[in-house]
Amino acid sequence: MKRAIVTGGSGYFGSLLCKQLLKTEWEVINIDINPPNYDLENYTFIKGNINDLSKIESSFLNIDAIFHNVALVPITKSKNYEKTNLYGTKNTIELAVKNKIKSFIYTSSSAIYGVPKHNPVSEHDLPSPAETYGKSKLDAEFLLSTYSNDINISIIRPRTILGHGRLGIFQILFDWIEKGWNIPVLGSGENIYQFVHADDLASACISAEKANGLNFYNVGAQEYCTMRETLEALCEYAQTGSKVVSLPSSTFEFLMNVSSKLKLSPLGPYHSLMYGRSLYFDTLKITNELNWKSHYSNKKAIIDSYCHYINSPKNYSERKNISPHSSPMKQGILKLLGYSLNFF
Repeated sequence: MKRAIVTGGSGYFGSLLCKQLLKTEWEVINIDINPPNYDLENYTFIKGNINDLSKIESSFLNIDAIFHNVALVPITKSKNYEKTNLYGTKNTIELAVKNKIKSFIYTSSSAIYGVPKHNPVSEHDLPSPAETYGKSKLDAEFLLSTYSNDINISIIRPRTILGHGRLGIFQILFDWIEKGWNIPVLGSGENIYQFVHADDLASACISAEKANGLNFYNVGAQEYCTMRETLEALCEYAQTGSKVVSLPSSTFEFLMNVSSKLKLSPLGPYHSLMYGRSLYFDTLKITNELNWKSHYSNKKAIIDSYCHYINSPKNYSERKNISPHSSPMKQGILKLLGYSLNFF
């Protein structure tokens, strides 16, 4: 049985990755600052911080692969993404090399591409992040590439992640639809926006463990559509009376940015930058090299996420130390927008 370390294995995606690794007969060590909400056979939790090596260094003995997921994400609105996203990654890769671990799989972000000059985006396109989170993830990629002579490195660039248990900013969307409120798109909503289901992303990460050398893989749903079509499919499924309505792009982006800076909204710069723009990946490379394919389309992924939200207890006040993507968001000024949209 092979042994893996999953950093951030208590977070939204990290926990799903741990469970999928266990199903494929890996032994898993989860290193996280927060305890997980599950305990399974062949699974060990170690409370530790990748910025403090003293408590985790001994865990890197006799390990076959590192799946590195720890990151500060845009909704944290961190003023120092580099501390965790860059220097924490540096600590982790150095321990992996020191202990002669075979493979390092890094969960990066599509934010490294910023607003792409064309779509679909392939691994050959030059990254150009437009905000500090995306820059920190790209800096970590450059850092990792300098270690590729000593360890196999696969860098996974996922589109926006959906799936069972996904909350964060999607909790706002699901709450509005459950209430029958209208849902906004920017402009016509005809921008093509690709998602990826967490189960598909986990299978991509596990498949990448077999790759040799330095590799970059764009990962997203292989069946995707416009933002309007995705949201209309969810509204049609929910049958709560919600409709998709258009808002003027430039005005709404300006208001999103101002409210974010004033901390009146949970949305960050990346959300206002990309919500009304197209971004979708060419996934031919990972399909050809690793025989990977997605099982969830855009529509199926967002409906699956909503179903889990509707059928899960809303005992948020009882949950402690859970990741931003597994937590509900305080809607702030967005709640006023939700009320106003029902007059359309």
